[in-house]
Amino acid sequence: MEIKRKARIDSKTLEDLEFPSVLRQVADNCITEPGKEKVLLINPFQDFTEIKPELERVKEFTASFDGENRIPNHGFDPIFRELLLLDIENSTLEISGFRRILSISETTRILLKFFKKFEEFYIQLNRFSEEVNYTSLISEEINKRIDKYGEIKDEASSELGVIRRRLNVVKGKINSSFTKALSHYVQNDYLDEIRESIVENRRVLAVKAMHRKKIKGAVLGSSKTGSIVFIEPQETLEYANELSNLLYEEDEEIKKILKALTEFIRPYKPLLVAYQAYLTAMDVLYAKAKYALKINAVLPILTSAKKISLQKAFHPLLLVSNNKRKEKTFPQTIELVPDKRIIVISGPNAGGKSITLKTVGLLQVMLQSGMLIPVEPQSEVFFFKRILTDIGDNQSIENHLSTYSYRLKKMNQFLKKCNKNTLFLIDEFGTGSDPELGGALAETFLEVFYEREAFGIITTHYTNLKLLANELPNAINANMQFDNKSLEPLYHLHLGEAGSSYTFEVAQKNGIPYSLINKAKKKIERGKVRFDKTIANLQKERSNLRKTSEALKSEEQKARVEGKQLEEINIRVQEKLESYQELFDANQKLISLGKKVAVLSEKYFNNKQKKQLIDQLMKLVMVENSKRKKLAPKQKKAVKVKEQKVLQEVEEKVAVIRERKKVEKEKAKKLPPPKPKVTLKIGDRVRMIDGRAIGTIDTIEKTKAIVNYGIFTTNVSLEELEKV
Repeated sequence: MEIKRKARIDSKTLEDLEFPSVLRQVADNCITEPGKEKVLLINPFQDFTEIKPELERVKEFTASFDGENRIPNHGFDPIFRELLLLDIENSTLEISGFRRILSISETTRILLKFFKKFEEFYIQLNRFSEEVNYTSLISEEINKRIDKYGEIKDEASSELGVIRRRLNVVKGKINSSFTKALSHYVQNDYLDEIRESIVENRRVLAVKAMHRKKIKGAVLGSSKTGSIVFIEPQETLEYANELSNLLYEEDEEIKKILKALTEFIRPYKPLLVAYQAYLTAMDVLYAKAKYALKINAVLPILTSAKKISLQKAFHPLLLVSNNKRKEKTFPQTIELVPDKRIIVISGPNAGGKSITLKTVGLLQVMLQSGMLIPVEPQSEVFFFKRILTDIGDNQSIENHLSTYSYRLKKMNQFLKKCNKNTLFLIDEFGTGSDPELGGALAETFLEVFYEREAFGIITTHYTNLKLLANELPNAINANMQFDNKSLEPLYHLHLGEAGSSYTFEVAQKNGIPYSLINKAKKKIERGKVRFDKTIANLQKERSNLRKTSEALKSEEQKARVEGKQLEEINIRVQEKLESYQELFDANQKLISLGKKVAVLSEKYFNNKQKKQLIDQLMKLVMVENSKRKKLAPKQKKAVKVKEQKVLQEVEEKVAVIRERKKVEKEKAKKLPPPKPKVTLKIGDRVRMIDGRAIGTIDTIEKTKAIVNYGIFTTNVSLEELEKV
């Protein structure tokens, strides 16, 4: 079952994006050789209708690894040799070949049955499997003739059954006659200690050389020392010839059976080809799914609108490499949309520009080849008919081309192929020639790509390209963020502004003498330096603003959480207050009722009028009952439960308060008794309790005194003063 693929994406583009390296990593997950070979030959699809089902199949296979209904084993031994033999007239397959065919047939049957049974979980895999036209006749016919140990069954043909029965009889006679001869010659002490052996698949007597002439039979050999002679006794010879004839007949009959079985299988060759192709495709899907788990890949949103929105996208090769070294990999978020369809990335070298460029291209190619990609699930991707790349130093020694000549040749190809269905990726755009002349030509190329409505990403150090991206409505500048102090890359892409190359700063960091850097600055235009410095300052300001914005967002989020918590606490407190108020009202009601009953009791105590007491009590009960609301049993139960709950809470709170007061009293007992209060009078030297400044009391008015500190006077409570 082959899926047609049209490789319209140039092989050089795939190499530039390191797609073959990804295929090699995927192929390592295959469990069959045909699967590995097929993975290494993968090329991107072109048709959206072909790729979407393939991606769904990989997604379903990935989900099966963690699910209860795990997909059965799809491993098999290839049958390429057997398929070639079936094309040759009068050829016969070997037993091992039939066993491989049986294995492929049975594995296919098990998978087809499994996907049919769980088709609600494996929708696309079941649809893919339904294309296989399976028949059980192949397996049934092979099982009739060959057992699970790879032996031809006795019932494979009636003739074989007869031959094998006769063989068993003859073998029995041979064993019986040999045993009889053995016991006879042992008694005569003609045999060596080992007694017997096997020579040419026959049982023979181990006769001492001195007695060889005393035993009738055929000599089949001797020991290395010549002390033992191996003789097949005469008693078994007559049966041995019959055995040889029967073995020959058995072999001939087996050949006939295998010949007939081969002729039966021959018409089913196209089906066997389909079975092997199906299992190979399963192995490819399995390898893709395993690789997806390794790089935490998902299926993004596939959109028909021209748009690429990659959220937290990882370069798969870098991710695998860094995971092995236990190092962190930095994801990138990048978006290409119609109103921002060309991104010009600038900034210093080793900042991650090229990796970002390759990440977008490689993930696009992987997805268009039916592989899941390491991005956030909400990412969106559109399929491009063409992907054009110009990445790295491409000197062509064979064609005697320099780097710049090669790049011009590449640009010529771009101009011929670039259209609105193209994604182009160019690293270090315009380099290899005079900066002004090369930059001008690169600017012209970029304008052409822009006019053709192509989507693309370029990396550059050229100022004129940064300015052009700023002027074109549907293009945008971007830069790789750098730490302004350490000049270390942050590996974060920032859209919206061009990046400084940090040429002189990086040179200074790498130990270039400051005098040489100043000399270099004088050799270029002052405006150029100022422009680059302005860009660097803008990046610093942007970085500071971003940090401030993140801090404010964090504070805002924290405030929202705290506000929500306070609101919840307020609601709970309000509910508690309402419950306590209800309990208080109920208790007040009971107290009021108790007071009324107490008044009636006192009257009865004084006048002893029983009838009057009963009348007044009944009247009181009637009044109270008129205030009550009739509740259903369930409502009564709910009210009672609520009252009990509130009462329990109140009792617990009261118990806590009592315990606290008890502890406070015990602490108060342990404290030393307060000092006796000295009566203060005018003229006493005093100071405030726990104070240092000493003053003299000038006047006393009730509970207050005016204290003179020399420089100033103040009015102080007598309780706050102590005598010095």
